[in-house]
Amino acid sequence: MALSKILFLLTLCLCLANTVHSELEVLECLNVPTREFVSSVKATIENIQQVSSVLSGFAGMGDFRLSMAAHECQDLVDTSADELSWVVSASLDGNSKENGTGNMNSDMKTWLSGALIDQERCREGFDGVNETMKNLVSGTLHQIASSLRDLLSMVKRTPVAFPATCRGGNIPETHDMFPIWLSPDVGNYLNFTNTTVDAVVAADGTGNFSRIGDAIEAAPEESPKRYVIHIKRGVYYEYVQVKKKKWNIMIVGDGMDATVVRGNRSYVGGYKTINSGTFTVKGKGFIARDITFENTAGPQNEQAVAFMSDSDESALYRCSFRGYQDTLYAHKSRQFYRECHITGTVDFICGHAAAVFQKCQITARRGLVGQKNTITAHARNDLKEESGFSLQFCNLTVEQDVLDLNITYLGRPWKQYSRTAVMQSYIGHGFRPEGWLEWQGDRFLDTLYYAEYMNYGPGAGLAARVKWPGYRILKNSTQAIPFTVSQFIAGDSWLPATGIEYTPCLG
Repeated sequence: MALSKILFLLTLCLCLANTVHSELEVLECLNVPTREFVSSVKATIENIQQVSSVLSGFAGMGDFRLSMAAHECQDLVDTSADELSWVVSASLDGNSKENGTGNMNSDMKTWLSGALIDQERCREGFDGVNETMKNLVSGTLHQIASSLRDLLSMVKRTPVAFPATCRGGNIPETHDMFPIWLSPDVGNYLNFTNTTVDAVVAADGTGNFSRIGDAIEAAPEESPKRYVIHIKRGVYYEYVQVKKKKWNIMIVGDGMDATVVRGNRSYVGGYKTINSGTFTVKGKGFIARDITFENTAGPQNEQAVAFMSDSDESALYRCSFRGYQDTLYAHKSRQFYRECHITGTVDFICGHAAAVFQKCQITARRGLVGQKNTITAHARNDLKEESGFSLQFCNLTVEQDVLDLNITYLGRPWKQYSRTAVMQSYIGHGFRPEGWLEWQGDRFLDTLYYAEYMNYGPGAGLAARVKWPGYRILKNSTQAIPFTVSQFIAGDSWLPATGIEYTPCLG
């Protein structure tokens, strides 16, 4: 047989094998045939495009608040369409990692959940603005949300796997600040030596830019390569937005007390909570290191966000988040925070995201007279969403001037299926013995999922904890493993590429 014919047959066999493997991988993730699933996703995209067309006619109207609500909603539904298009691509090519981590089950759940969250946020954006407009789009948005819930039910629940890192074998060793399996180039993102910097921001004019926003705006769109911006020490008074097409942006400061981004927008000051952020990230793959995000509006101005993120596969390392109410708004998608400092008063870690906080210093501070402190307020609104907050190896404390007030709680349920786990963490003095606070009477107490596992310290006693149906004391590692980095945010699929050290399981 001619060599060319043999090569052709081998190539054909390889292609067929890859196709079969890809199709099998997709089938393993779905409860329905792939064709049926893809058809349903495409029909939902068409409905979203119809809403976008309607909204475009309102975005330029004279009513400023209505115009802004319509513009924001259009941006949200367009983002949903993008996320659903990624679902279609993954369904048709199970081997593709173009838009996700390669963990198809986690990717699909993340994108579908993100699109569902966007519909809710879109509807809420018209509250108190224009009831006619709200009614006009609400019907279609409800229909889209219903379709997204159906799609989520078509994707199998993420199985709880027990990789070697969770069984106690082959646990990755670490040296200094990053795992040894990383290439030197990736590791240098953390060491910041021999790293190619794409832009330098300096308030004193010694860099390429004097404003952070200008440096980010100059970055390429939808870039598969990391774009590194060094932000020199100084205080930057600006409101920064990493737009949804700015992928793989990395900002590196000179230290969390040296490089500070500061703003003071607030709800009382006329901004919706979601739009009050000093620093807002929408583009996926965002990384930040050695920098502070701050909102100085103060407790009297109610919701005032320092940092808001929609960024999937985002990681923040040695960053500080300073504010009062709603300091850190982890809005949606998979997020990771390592060795960060987070301070606030009411619901100061909030949002819909699937986020893990490891080795973070989390501190409640003094707010208004008579006000209660709640560290977390997770907003999962649908049982099918695989989201929640996991606090692991963290240090939970209160500042000295609230120590004797005993007004601090681990969290309260923002939405019906709020989910938070606090694991292997130190809980200091100043926390209420019941641990958790209700939102409004007995609302959500039977549908939430709050859990604690192997915490320690004077505030970690379990004897007087709440007796809600949704509260759990995890008894063993099997129950706790689903809230680890490896399982909860599929971290083994994408965190190694960030160069940030993490503990994949229970450690």
